[in-house]
Amino acid sequence: MDDINLHYRFLNWRRRIREIREVRAVRYRERLKRMLRDGDVLRYHGNSDEVGCFVAARPLSKRNRYFEVTIIDTGVRGMIAVGLVPQFYKLDHQPGWLPHSVAFHADDGKLYNGNTVGQQFGTKCCRGDRIGCGISLDSDEGQLTVFFTKNGNEVGSVEIPASPEALYPAVGMHSLGEEVLLDLNAEWGMEEDDGEMIVDSHEEDWARLHDVKVTGTLLKYVGKGKSIVDVGLAQARRPLNTRFHYFELEITDAGEKCYIALGLARRDYPKNRHPGWSRGSIAYHADDGKLFHGSGVGDPFGPRCFEGDIMGCGIMFPRDFNLDGGDDVDDWDIDVIPKPSEVQNDLYANNEEEEEEEEKDFDGRKVMVFFTRNGKVVGRREVALPVTGFYPTIGMMSTGEKVRVDLHPLSG
Repeated sequence: MDDINLHYRFLNWRRRIREIREVRAVRYRERLKRMLRDGDVLRYHGNSDEVGCFVAARPLSKRNRYFEVTIIDTGVRGMIAVGLVPQFYKLDHQPGWLPHSVAFHADDGKLYNGNTVGQQFGTKCCRGDRIGCGISLDSDEGQLTVFFTKNGNEVGSVEIPASPEALYPAVGMHSLGEEVLLDLNAEWGMEEDDGEMIVDSHEEDWARLHDVKVTGTLLKYVGKGKSIVDVGLAQARRPLNTRFHYFELEITDAGEKCYIALGLARRDYPKNRHPGWSRGSIAYHADDGKLFHGSGVGDPFGPRCFEGDIMGCGIMFPRDFNLDGGDDVDDWDIDVIPKPSEVQNDLYANNEEEEEEEEKDFDGRKVMVFFTRNGKVVGRREVALPVTGFYPTIGMMSTGEKVRVDLHPLSG
Protein backbone atom coordinates (compact mmCIF):
# COMPACT_ATOMS: atom_id res chain seq x y z
CA MET A 1 0.00 0.00 0.00
CA ASP A 2 2.86 2.38 0.84
CA ASP A 3 4.39 1.74 -2.58
CA ILE A 4 1.05 2.53 -4.25
CA ASN A 5 0.66 5.78 -2.28
CA LEU A 6 4.23 6.79 -3.12
CA HIS A 7 3.58 6.05 -6.79
CA TYR A 8 0.47 8.26 -6.87
CA ARG A 9 2.25 11.07 -5.01
CA PHE A 10 5.06 10.83 -7.53
CA LEU A 11 2.59 11.08 -10.41
CA ASN A 12 0.92 14.11 -8.78
CA TRP A 13 4.20 15.94 -8.38
CA ARG A 14 5.17 14.97 -11.90
CA ARG A 15 1.98 16.65 -13.14
CA ARG A 16 2.62 19.66 -10.89
CA ILE A 17 6.12 20.15 -12.31
CA ARG A 18 4.78 19.83 -15.86
CA GLU A 19 2.08 22.44 -15.23
CA ILE A 20 4.57 24.90 -13.76
CA ARG A 21 6.94 24.33 -16.67
CA GLU A 22 4.14 24.92 -19.20
CA VAL A 23 3.25 28.22 -17.53
CA ARG A 24 6.88 29.29 -17.46
CA ALA A 25 7.36 28.27 -21.08
CA VAL A 26 4.85 30.96 -22.01
CA ARG A 27 5.93 33.44 -19.34
CA TYR A 28 9.66 33.16 -19.96
CA ARG A 29 10.04 33.38 -23.71
CA GLU A 30 12.11 36.08 -25.35
CA ARG A 31 10.52 38.15 -28.09
CA LEU A 32 12.17 39.88 -31.02
CA LYS A 33 11.21 41.47 -34.32
CA ARG A 34 13.42 42.64 -37.18
CA MET A 35 16.41 41.34 -35.27
CA LEU A 36 18.58 38.27 -35.45
CA ARG A 37 20.12 36.71 -32.37
CA ASP A 38 23.31 34.68 -32.64
CA GLY A 39 24.28 33.60 -29.15
CA ASP A 40 24.71 36.86 -27.23
CA VAL A 41 24.91 39.01 -30.38
CA LEU A 42 21.88 40.96 -31.62
CA ARG A 43 21.79 42.34 -35.18
CA TYR A 44 19.29 44.64 -36.85
CA HIS A 45 17.42 42.84 -39.62
CA GLY A 46 15.16 45.46 -41.15
CA ASN A 47 15.20 48.09 -43.88
CA SER A 48 15.89 51.14 -41.66
CA ASP A 49 12.30 52.34 -42.05
CA GLU A 50 11.07 50.07 -39.29
CA VAL A 51 12.10 49.61 -35.69
CA GLY A 52 13.53 46.31 -34.52
CA CYS A 53 13.12 45.35 -30.88
CA PHE A 54 14.27 42.58 -28.53
CA VAL A 55 12.63 41.78 -25.18
CA ALA A 56 14.37 39.32 -22.85
CA ALA A 57 12.71 36.18 -21.55
CA ARG A 58 12.96 37.09 -17.87
CA PRO A 59 12.31 40.39 -16.09
CA LEU A 60 14.71 42.21 -13.81
CA SER A 61 14.27 41.33 -10.15
CA LYS A 62 15.96 41.74 -6.78
CA ARG A 63 18.13 38.74 -7.58
CA ASN A 64 18.95 39.75 -11.15
CA ARG A 65 18.63 43.53 -11.36
CA TYR A 66 21.07 44.69 -14.03
CA PHE A 67 22.10 44.01 -17.63
CA GLU A 68 24.48 45.51 -20.19
CA VAL A 69 24.78 45.97 -23.93
CA THR A 70 28.09 46.60 -25.72
CA ILE A 71 27.90 48.34 -29.10
CA ILE A 72 29.74 46.27 -31.70
CA ASP A 73 28.66 48.39 -34.67
CA THR A 74 26.60 51.59 -34.78
CA GLY A 75 25.53 50.90 -38.34
CA VAL A 76 24.23 53.77 -40.47
CA ARG A 77 22.71 55.93 -37.72
CA GLY A 78 23.50 54.29 -34.37
CA MET A 79 19.86 54.36 -33.29
CA ILE A 80 20.31 51.83 -30.51
CA ALA A 81 18.15 51.97 -27.37
CA VAL A 82 18.66 50.13 -24.08
CA GLY A 83 16.04 50.00 -21.36
CA LEU A 84 13.09 48.29 -19.71
CA VAL A 85 9.64 47.49 -21.08
CA PRO A 86 6.56 45.41 -20.14
CA GLN A 87 6.60 41.80 -21.29
CA PHE A 88 4.24 42.26 -24.23
CA TYR A 89 5.65 45.56 -25.45
CA LYS A 90 4.92 46.41 -29.11
CA LEU A 91 8.03 45.35 -30.98
CA ASP A 92 7.71 47.98 -33.72
CA HIS A 93 8.43 50.76 -31.21
CA GLN A 94 11.73 51.76 -29.64
CA PRO A 95 12.01 51.08 -25.89
CA GLY A 96 11.00 54.24 -24.03
CA TRP A 97 8.49 55.45 -26.61
CA LEU A 98 5.40 53.77 -25.17
CA PRO A 99 3.89 54.07 -21.65
CA HIS A 100 5.44 52.01 -18.85
CA SER A 101 8.78 51.81 -20.66
CA VAL A 102 12.03 53.71 -20.17
CA ALA A 103 15.26 53.68 -22.19
CA PHE A 104 18.56 55.43 -22.87
CA HIS A 105 19.15 56.09 -26.58
CA ALA A 106 22.70 55.88 -27.89
CA ASP A 107 22.30 58.14 -30.93
CA ASP A 108 21.36 61.31 -28.99
CA GLY A 109 22.15 60.49 -25.36
CA LYS A 110 18.55 61.19 -24.35
CA LEU A 111 16.28 59.43 -21.89
CA TYR A 112 12.89 58.36 -23.22
CA ASN A 113 10.35 57.72 -20.49
CA GLY A 114 7.06 56.59 -22.02
CA ASN A 115 7.23 59.32 -24.65
CA THR A 116 8.57 59.79 -28.17
CA VAL A 117 10.15 63.05 -27.01
CA GLY A 118 13.33 62.46 -25.05
CA GLN A 119 15.08 64.49 -22.36
CA GLN A 120 18.79 65.22 -22.37
CA PHE A 121 20.36 62.67 -20.05
CA GLY A 122 23.90 61.69 -21.03
CA THR A 123 26.42 61.69 -23.85
CA LYS A 124 26.05 59.96 -27.18
CA CYS A 125 27.42 56.43 -27.45
CA CYS A 126 29.76 55.04 -30.07
CA ARG A 127 31.23 51.73 -31.14
CA GLY A 128 32.79 49.92 -28.19
CA ASP A 129 30.72 51.75 -25.56
CA ARG A 130 28.98 49.65 -22.92
CA ILE A 131 25.48 50.70 -21.83
CA GLY A 132 23.97 49.28 -18.66
CA CYS A 133 20.49 49.43 -17.15
CA GLY A 134 19.33 48.33 -13.72
CA ILE A 135 16.86 48.81 -10.90
CA SER A 136 17.71 50.11 -7.45
CA LEU A 137 16.83 48.20 -4.29
CA ASP A 138 16.38 51.47 -2.35
CA SER A 139 13.35 52.82 -4.20
CA ASP A 140 10.66 54.74 -2.30
CA GLU A 141 7.23 53.28 -1.66
CA GLY A 142 5.19 53.22 -4.87
CA GLN A 143 8.22 54.18 -6.96
CA LEU A 144 10.88 52.27 -8.88
CA THR A 145 14.32 53.75 -9.47
CA VAL A 146 15.83 52.82 -12.84
CA PHE A 147 19.48 53.74 -13.41
CA PHE A 148 21.70 53.71 -16.49
CA THR A 149 25.45 53.33 -16.87
CA LYS A 150 28.02 53.96 -19.57
CA ASN A 151 31.33 52.11 -19.55
CA GLY A 152 30.92 51.21 -15.90
CA ASN A 153 30.01 54.71 -14.68
CA GLU A 154 26.50 55.70 -13.66
CA VAL A 155 24.95 58.22 -16.07
CA GLY A 156 21.85 58.96 -14.01
CA SER A 157 18.59 57.56 -12.73
CA VAL A 158 14.87 58.19 -13.04
CA GLU A 159 11.92 57.47 -10.76
CA ILE A 160 8.96 55.76 -12.41
CA PRO A 161 5.68 54.59 -10.84
CA ALA A 162 5.96 51.07 -9.49
CA SER A 163 3.73 48.65 -11.34
CA PRO A 164 2.64 45.09 -10.52
CA GLU A 165 3.74 44.23 -14.05
CA ALA A 166 7.41 43.29 -14.25
CA LEU A 167 9.88 45.15 -16.47
CA TYR A 168 12.00 43.26 -18.98
CA PRO A 169 15.41 44.12 -20.48
CA ALA A 170 14.92 45.47 -23.99
CA VAL A 171 17.09 46.58 -26.90
CA GLY A 172 15.88 48.59 -29.87
CA MET A 173 17.56 49.27 -33.25
CA HIS A 174 16.57 51.31 -36.26
CA SER A 175 19.26 51.33 -38.97
CA LEU A 176 21.25 48.94 -41.14
CA GLY A 177 24.41 47.46 -39.70
CA GLU A 178 23.59 47.96 -36.04
CA GLU A 179 24.95 45.18 -33.84
CA VAL A 180 25.38 44.73 -30.08
CA LEU A 181 26.65 42.20 -27.57
CA LEU A 182 24.06 41.37 -24.91
CA ASP A 183 24.97 40.43 -21.33
CA LEU A 184 21.87 39.63 -19.28
CA ASN A 185 24.01 38.37 -16.40
CA ALA A 186 26.18 41.46 -15.98
CA GLU A 187 27.31 42.53 -12.52
CA TRP A 188 26.89 45.99 -11.06
CA GLY A 189 28.58 47.41 -7.95
CA MET A 190 28.01 50.73 -6.27
CA GLU A 191 30.67 52.52 -4.21
CA GLU A 192 29.82 53.17 -0.59
CA ASP A 193 31.34 55.94 1.50
CA ASP A 194 33.79 53.49 3.04
CA GLY A 195 35.07 52.56 -0.39
CA GLU A 196 33.86 48.97 -0.27
CA MET A 197 32.27 47.44 -3.31
CA ILE A 198 28.83 45.92 -3.01
CA VAL A 199 27.97 43.30 -5.62
CA ASP A 200 24.55 41.73 -6.01
CA SER A 201 25.63 38.30 -4.79
CA HIS A 202 23.70 35.55 -3.03
CA GLU A 203 26.50 33.64 -1.38
CA GLU A 204 24.30 33.26 1.70
CA ASP A 205 22.33 30.60 -0.19
CA TRP A 206 25.46 28.45 -0.40
CA ALA A 207 27.42 26.74 2.36
CA ARG A 208 30.34 25.65 0.18
CA LEU A 209 31.78 27.21 -2.97
CA HIS A 210 34.92 25.90 -4.64
CA ASP A 211 36.09 27.42 -7.94
CA VAL A 212 32.59 28.78 -8.45
CA LYS A 213 31.65 32.47 -8.54
CA VAL A 214 28.16 33.55 -7.50
CA THR A 215 26.32 36.53 -9.00
CA GLY A 216 22.70 36.59 -7.93
CA THR A 217 21.29 33.23 -9.01
CA LEU A 218 24.06 32.71 -11.59
CA LEU A 219 26.91 30.29 -10.87
CA LYS A 220 30.04 30.55 -13.01
CA TYR A 221 32.88 28.04 -13.14
CA VAL A 222 36.25 29.74 -12.59
CA GLY A 223 38.50 26.71 -12.16
CA LYS A 224 41.33 25.50 -14.42
CA GLY A 225 39.26 22.90 -16.26
CA LYS A 226 42.33 20.85 -17.12
CA SER A 227 41.76 17.54 -15.32
CA ILE A 228 39.16 15.56 -13.36
CA VAL A 229 40.32 17.10 -10.08
CA ASP A 230 39.54 20.63 -11.32
CA VAL A 231 35.93 20.37 -10.17
CA GLY A 232 33.98 23.49 -9.30
CA LEU A 233 31.51 22.67 -6.54
CA ALA A 234 28.55 24.57 -5.10
CA GLN A 235 26.57 23.12 -2.22
CA ALA A 236 23.46 24.77 -0.79
CA ARG A 237 23.31 25.87 2.84
CA ARG A 238 20.22 23.81 3.67
CA PRO A 239 19.27 20.25 2.74
CA LEU A 240 16.08 19.37 0.92
CA ASN A 241 13.16 18.76 3.26
CA THR A 242 9.45 17.98 3.13
CA ARG A 243 8.59 21.59 2.28
CA PHE A 244 11.40 22.51 -0.11
CA HIS A 245 12.07 19.20 -1.76
CA TYR A 246 13.01 20.18 -5.34
CA PHE A 247 15.44 22.51 -7.12
CA GLU A 248 16.46 23.35 -10.68
CA LEU A 249 19.23 24.81 -12.78
CA GLU A 250 19.20 26.29 -16.27
CA ILE A 251 22.32 25.86 -18.40
CA THR A 252 23.01 29.40 -19.58
CA ASP A 253 26.43 28.54 -21.05
CA ALA A 254 27.58 24.97 -21.72
CA GLY A 255 31.23 26.04 -21.85
CA GLU A 256 33.79 23.86 -23.60
CA LYS A 257 32.53 20.41 -22.57
CA CYS A 258 29.26 20.91 -20.63
CA TYR A 259 30.68 18.93 -17.71
CA ILE A 260 27.75 20.06 -15.55
CA ALA A 261 26.27 17.84 -12.85
CA LEU A 262 23.16 18.38 -10.72
CA GLY A 263 22.29 16.30 -7.73
CA LEU A 264 22.36 15.73 -3.99
CA ALA A 265 25.26 15.10 -1.64
CA ARG A 266 26.10 14.76 2.02
CA ARG A 267 27.25 17.88 3.83
CA ASP A 268 30.94 16.93 3.99
CA TYR A 269 31.21 15.94 0.32
CA PRO A 270 34.76 16.29 -1.14
CA LYS A 271 35.23 19.59 -2.94
CA ASN A 272 37.23 18.09 -5.83
CA ARG A 273 34.78 15.33 -6.70
CA HIS A 274 31.91 15.73 -9.13
CA PRO A 275 28.48 15.12 -7.54
CA GLY A 276 27.69 11.43 -7.86
CA TRP A 277 31.28 10.23 -7.95
CA SER A 278 31.76 9.65 -4.22
CA ARG A 279 29.81 7.96 -1.43
CA GLY A 280 26.84 9.89 -0.14
CA SER A 281 25.89 11.53 -3.44
CA ILE A 282 23.75 11.02 -6.51
CA ALA A 283 23.72 13.19 -9.64
CA TYR A 284 22.52 13.51 -13.23
CA HIS A 285 25.35 14.55 -15.58
CA ALA A 286 24.57 16.82 -18.51
CA ASP A 287 27.42 15.82 -20.83
CA ASP A 288 26.51 12.14 -21.15
CA GLY A 289 23.01 11.84 -19.62
CA LYS A 290 24.21 9.28 -17.09
CA LEU A 291 23.27 8.86 -13.44
CA PHE A 292 26.18 8.63 -11.01
CA HIS A 293 25.46 7.19 -7.56
CA GLY A 294 28.51 7.01 -5.33
CA SER A 295 30.69 5.78 -8.16
CA GLY A 296 32.91 7.13 -10.92
CA VAL A 297 31.06 4.87 -13.36
CA GLY A 298 27.64 6.12 -14.43
CA ASP A 299 24.56 4.29 -15.59
CA PRO A 300 22.57 5.23 -18.73
CA PHE A 301 19.70 7.32 -17.41
CA GLY A 302 18.40 10.09 -19.64
CA PRO A 303 19.15 12.40 -22.58
CA ARG A 304 22.16 14.69 -22.66
CA CYS A 305 21.54 18.32 -21.71
CA PHE A 306 22.64 21.42 -23.58
CA GLU A 307 22.59 25.20 -23.30
CA GLY A 308 19.05 26.36 -22.52
CA ASP A 309 17.99 23.08 -20.94
CA ILE A 310 16.59 23.05 -17.41
CA MET A 311 17.62 20.21 -15.12
CA GLY A 312 15.81 19.47 -11.87
CA CYS A 313 16.29 17.23 -8.86
CA GLY A 314 14.00 16.41 -5.96
CA ILE A 315 13.08 13.96 -3.22
CA MET A 316 9.78 12.17 -2.74
CA PHE A 317 9.70 11.89 1.04
CA PRO A 318 7.47 9.18 2.60
CA ARG A 319 4.25 10.52 4.13
CA ASP A 320 5.35 9.53 7.62
CA PHE A 321 8.73 11.17 7.21
CA ASN A 322 9.78 13.45 10.05
CA LEU A 323 12.91 15.30 11.00
CA ASP A 324 13.69 13.38 14.17
CA GLY A 325 11.16 15.13 16.35
CA GLY A 326 11.53 18.59 14.82
CA ASP A 327 8.25 20.44 14.38
CA ASP A 328 9.58 22.97 11.88
CA VAL A 329 9.72 21.46 8.42
CA ASP A 330 11.71 24.42 7.17
CA ASP A 331 14.86 23.47 9.03
CA TRP A 332 16.79 20.43 10.09
CA ASP A 333 18.63 20.19 13.39
CA ILE A 334 20.34 23.55 13.71
CA ASP A 335 23.58 21.86 14.71
CA VAL A 336 24.07 20.45 11.22
CA ILE A 337 23.42 23.72 9.38
CA PRO A 338 26.57 25.82 8.87
CA LYS A 339 26.36 29.35 10.20
CA PRO A 340 26.73 32.25 7.73
CA SER A 341 30.23 32.96 9.03
CA GLU A 342 31.27 29.45 8.06
CA VAL A 343 30.85 29.84 4.29
CA GLN A 344 33.70 28.05 2.57
CA ASN A 345 34.41 29.94 -0.66
CA ASP A 346 37.75 28.82 -2.01
CA LEU A 347 37.54 31.39 -4.78
CA TYR A 348 38.33 34.16 -2.29
CA ALA A 349 40.24 32.17 0.35
CA ASN A 350 43.82 30.95 0.34
CA ASN A 351 44.82 27.78 -1.45
CA GLU A 352 45.73 25.74 1.61
CA GLU A 353 44.39 22.21 1.39
CA GLU A 354 41.58 21.62 3.82
CA GLU A 355 41.48 18.41 5.79
CA GLU A 356 38.61 16.27 4.60
CA GLU A 357 36.08 15.49 7.30
CA GLU A 358 35.30 11.87 8.08
CA GLU A 359 32.25 10.53 6.30
CA LYS A 360 29.06 10.42 8.37
CA ASP A 361 27.04 7.22 8.67
CA PHE A 362 23.69 6.84 6.97
CA ASP A 363 20.59 6.60 9.15
CA GLY A 364 19.02 3.72 7.22
CA ARG A 365 16.02 5.65 5.90
CA LYS A 366 15.32 5.38 2.20
CA VAL A 367 13.96 8.16 0.00
CA MET A 368 13.06 8.37 -3.67
CA VAL A 369 15.26 10.82 -5.60
CA PHE A 370 13.99 11.93 -9.01
CA PHE A 371 15.42 14.04 -11.83
CA THR A 372 13.76 16.17 -14.51
CA ARG A 373 14.76 17.73 -17.81
CA ASN A 374 12.73 20.65 -19.15
CA GLY A 375 9.83 19.85 -16.85
CA LYS A 376 9.61 16.14 -17.68
CA VAL A 377 10.66 13.45 -15.22
CA VAL A 378 13.68 11.57 -16.55
CA GLY A 379 13.80 8.87 -13.89
CA ARG A 380 14.11 8.09 -10.20
CA ARG A 381 16.24 6.07 -7.81
CA GLU A 382 15.73 4.92 -4.22
CA VAL A 383 18.73 5.83 -2.07
CA ALA A 384 19.78 5.86 1.58
CA LEU A 385 19.52 9.26 3.26
CA PRO A 386 22.61 10.61 5.06
CA VAL A 387 22.15 11.56 8.72
CA THR A 388 22.63 15.26 7.94
CA GLY A 389 20.31 15.14 4.93
CA PHE A 390 20.83 15.56 1.19
CA TYR A 391 22.07 19.00 0.11
CA PRO A 392 21.49 20.44 -3.39
CA THR A 393 24.90 20.21 -5.04
CA ILE A 394 26.12 21.39 -8.43
CA GLY A 395 29.38 20.55 -10.14
CA MET A 396 31.12 22.10 -13.17
CA MET A 397 34.41 21.20 -14.77
CA SER A 398 35.11 22.98 -18.07
CA THR A 399 35.91 26.56 -18.98
CA GLY A 400 33.00 28.91 -19.57
CA GLU A 401 30.27 26.92 -17.86
CA LYS A 402 27.45 28.94 -16.30
CA VAL A 403 24.16 27.91 -14.73
CA ARG A 404 21.24 29.79 -13.19
CA VAL A 405 19.88 28.12 -10.08
CA ASP A 406 16.42 28.21 -8.48
CA LEU A 407 16.52 26.48 -5.09
CA HIS A 408 12.74 26.85 -4.56
CA PRO A 409 11.06 26.65 -7.98
CA LEU A 410 7.80 25.16 -6.65
CA SER A 411 7.22 27.84 -4.01
CA GLY A 412 5.16 30.95 -4.57
